[in-house]
Amino acid sequence: MEILFQTWPWYISGFLIGMVMLCLIYFGKVFGMSTNLSTLCSMTGIGKRVSFFDVDWKVQRWNLLVVIGAMFGGFVAVHFMSDASNVDINPKTIAQLAQLGIDTPNGKLLPDALFGNAIFESPKMIFILIIGGVLIGFGTRYASGCTSGHAISGLSNLQIKSLKAVIGFFIGGLIMSHFIFPLIF
Repeated sequence: MEILFQTWPWYISGFLIGMVMLCLIYFGKVFGMSTNLSTLCSMTGIGKRVSFFDVDWKVQRWNLLVVIGAMFGGFVAVHFMSDASNVDINPKTIAQLAQLGIDTPNGKLLPDALFGNAIFESPKMIFILIIGGVLIGFGTRYASGCTSGHAISGLSNLQIKSLKAVIGFFIGGLIMSHFIFPLIF
């Protein structure tokens, strides 16, 4: 059981993700978390009014189980299997975060300045969360999928649009972290 509580090397995790993707390809399934939103909407019957949601949601039931499993697995991992003491952050990153007023996690997985309950008391942070959610929703729809769908499933299927999307994700992440993030904080 000790191996479950340790950080796994990239080659083990990558291999397991690759095996899952091979199984999905074999069974003709496409993985992506954003698909679940349209599945949930189609379950409500909104497809009668909006043609985008007029799909057979029963085909995607398995993907809803993936979401439930991810949520359950995340809960178990954080509450029963996590050990934040093995999170090692580069001292330069800690110094850069301190300049932005962001505390170091100090034994936690996430800093309170970004993920604590106090962010809901700040109108600025609420505005940032709303704008970020709208931009993520728009980007997901515009790119025809989310980061997990394109980066894991799309690239596994050798889709050019997924390669373009993943390149865009990385460029957007670099722009955000180096230019926009310091302006926000």
